[in-house]
Amino acid sequence: MLPTRPAPSRSRRLRLSTVALVAGACVAGLVSAPAQAKEPSPGERELRQRLWGLVRAEGGPPGAIAVLRRGDDVRVVRAGVAELGTDRSPQPTDHMRIASTAKAFTGAVALQLVDRGKLRLDDTIGKRLPALPAAWRRVTLRQLLQHTSGLPDYTTAPQFVRLLSEDPRRRFDSRRLLDFVAGEPLAFRPGSRYRYSNSDNIAVALMAEAVTGRPYEELLRTTVYRPLNLRDTSLPQGFRLPEPYLHGYEVAPQEPPEDVSTVLSASGVWASGGIVSTPKDLTSFIRAYAGGRLISKETRRQQLKWVAGGSEPAGPGRNAAGLALFRYTTRCGVVYGHTGNFPGYTQLAAATADGSRSLTFSLTAQVNKENKPELLERVRDVQEDFVCDLLKR
Repeated sequence: MLPTRPAPSRSRRLRLSTVALVAGACVAGLVSAPAQAKEPSPGERELRQRLWGLVRAEGGPPGAIAVLRRGDDVRVVRAGVAELGTDRSPQPTDHMRIASTAKAFTGAVALQLVDRGKLRLDDTIGKRLPALPAAWRRVTLRQLLQHTSGLPDYTTAPQFVRLLSEDPRRRFDSRRLLDFVAGEPLAFRPGSRYRYSNSDNIAVALMAEAVTGRPYEELLRTTVYRPLNLRDTSLPQGFRLPEPYLHGYEVAPQEPPEDVSTVLSASGVWASGGIVSTPKDLTSFIRAYAGGRLISKETRRQQLKWVAGGSEPAGPGRNAAGLALFRYTTRCGVVYGHTGNFPGYTQLAAATADGSRSLTFSLTAQVNKENKPELLERVRDVQEDFVCDLLKR
């Protein structure tokens, strides 16, 4: 575990890079390998080599794990280690920060409330959250879920950046995160364009709380975790991770990798990216969520109305944005899902439209278009190879 303040020789670099990276980010049958391991197929060996290529790349993650599932057939492909200084390989039951993939969980909560008549997709901030700025009052739930709201992104607000830089483990009031941009106008007319904003999902969670009178964390437990038997998924407020966990690293040129697994408080991202899960649980979730099992056919039809827009970081192939869900059109076919990145972690969770085939793809370093654009393109190529393997007959 990291000390509260990084070592003096590196504290300033680590604090500043942490701020920059946050602004950029922000199953049954899945068990440990049997005692008698099966001989990997040529295709699986090739996928493993592709993962090792990322681990060995300049600025690459110390560890990587991908879980591919077709029906009851589960394959785990991994490279590197779960923690530097050990020989422990990444495991499907290791905890990790899922970053903005958590936005799909926000969508799962909100869209179920739509089905139950508690919310409508055309409900506005003015109706459900009247205490928020009047300039935002016409923004709808639909626009928040699709990142067409125009809400300014609180993670880029100067005061938020300053506070996070001073103390990365600062305990924020998660329900007041939008206060950092309350004095700012909308970036554009709601519904007129796409722009990914971490503020959107904070507002969605607040809407869910407003119409139910229940904390968002409780809504997650009752509408997502329990129905899908997600026993190792949670939304913490602090900086600690449950054991065992995949250690996440900052990997910079000419510097030894820095363990940043516990450098940040999750309270500063909350419903926008604070969830902790495992590859096993994330597999269960994305199969149900991308497969449409959690919502009605009519709500699903609304969810799958796409606009031009990419997840952050961009996923494999061509990206398009639905309601808290992205479509990834690859050379081999289409999957639905979500990506995420956070200091120490890069995530992709995707599944076919019927949920029968799924992929979770986790790296223990943050890779996005701002900090490592060339490596991101390489990651996307590797992710597309995994999708192609998933979809082949």
